[in-house]
Amino acid sequence: MIPVQGFENCKVAVLGLGRSGRSAARALEAGGATAICWDDNPAAREAAETDGFKIRDLAREGAFEGVSSLIVSPGIAHLYPAPNKVVKAALRAGVPVDNDIGLFFRSVATPEWDNFDVMPRVVAVTGSNGKSTTAALIHHILCEAGREAQLAGNIGRGVLDIAPPVDGGVVVLELSSYQTELARALTPDVAVFTNLSPDHLDRHGGLGGYFAAKRRLFAEGGPDRAIIGVDENEGEFLAGQLSEGPGDDRVMRISVTRKLTGPGWSVFAPKGFLSEYRKGRQAGSVDLRSITSLPGRHNHQNACAAYAVCRTLGLAPKVIEKAFASFQGLPHRSQIIAQKGGVTFVNDSKATNVESALQALMAFKNIRWICGGLEKDGGLAGLKPGFDNVTKAYVIGREAAKFAMQLEGVEAETCGTMAEAVERAMAEAEDGDTVLLAPAAASFDQYDSFERRGEDFIAEVEGRL
Repeated sequence: MIPVQGFENCKVAVLGLGRSGRSAARALEAGGATAICWDDNPAAREAAETDGFKIRDLAREGAFEGVSSLIVSPGIAHLYPAPNKVVKAALRAGVPVDNDIGLFFRSVATPEWDNFDVMPRVVAVTGSNGKSTTAALIHHILCEAGREAQLAGNIGRGVLDIAPPVDGGVVVLELSSYQTELARALTPDVAVFTNLSPDHLDRHGGLGGYFAAKRRLFAEGGPDRAIIGVDENEGEFLAGQLSEGPGDDRVMRISVTRKLTGPGWSVFAPKGFLSEYRKGRQAGSVDLRSITSLPGRHNHQNACAAYAVCRTLGLAPKVIEKAFASFQGLPHRSQIIAQKGGVTFVNDSKATNVESALQALMAFKNIRWICGGLEKDGGLAGLKPGFDNVTKAYVIGREAAKFAMQLEGVEAETCGTMAEAVERAMAEAEDGDTVLLAPAAASFDQYDSFERRGEDFIAEVEGRL
């Protein structure tokens, strides 16, 4: 655990008692504060009270008297689409609002670090797609290289639940826009921006607000190294804002669409062959095309980002390449679950938006595509570049017929349920086909998470093999 510093003998309110909220409450009390907790869910309140936490309705009049700060769980919208009443009450009472990420950055460094030979480092990864795979890949490479490393944040453990970093240790954080938008302290040593595509727009008041939430990771703390995907306009703009000039190698640009030139530091893999250039000369290379756990351009982008991070941390190209080969990938992200009769079955349930689903469609050929669910804003037109790889679509979800009508030029069958979709796709699949779950939609019309949706797909496939 990381005990929270700076609130000794203070009362700190905690709103939301899920994983991050309860973790924050424990870490606050470990640091000498008193946590005053609230959740609209009675079961969550009861569980927290059983654990010994003080419960107070933070929406009641005078709830913030004597309170030093309000810690808000990332799943709770504070400003858009409408101001949260508890957050609004705290602000009107002059109480600062923060989250567990802010508490982590203000508390992770301790006087003990003065005795370390090598200062611990914090790597933070954000972006629309690929955050989890990139963070997990960085962690995997570091562990394979014998470095002490921990993985936390939006993946793995809560940021305050990890052990205090040791001499030379590295903490790898995956941070969502929900986490970066409110943190009062954001000071990673290395920060990564993978890419940007429309997502969570209601939460952030539009695309500009969404980008602004991501940008805070770089603007608030000024990381020593910034690794920026420049294949979208926003990434290119962010890299330009952070750089002091063409040769400023504190900003590393990465791309999977073009070769990057100039005197700076860059990593690119437009055709699956990763190249590192620094000061106009090649410094390393890796052939990504044979690494089965990193298929497709989107995973090549993840590899570029992870490679760049590990190079800034002093690892040699050959060490990184060897670790790439042993990476197993993450569940529900281009996960090959079975191969039989010349047919490959791939679970990409994490492809919950159009951009991530498009990358999955571009990564495979002869696709029997299982898609559909709770459609997000913006429609499905962005999927069209991948339609040439689709043999047939099998559409699930409560609004499967409406979803199917938008797949112009693709043969689509409305199935409704996962069981029916898998049954139909497997019955029609031929040698060389890929049965791919890449929904391009949220899961909440039929499942409580993308993980549960992916598990259902796996169960249906395995039950028929």
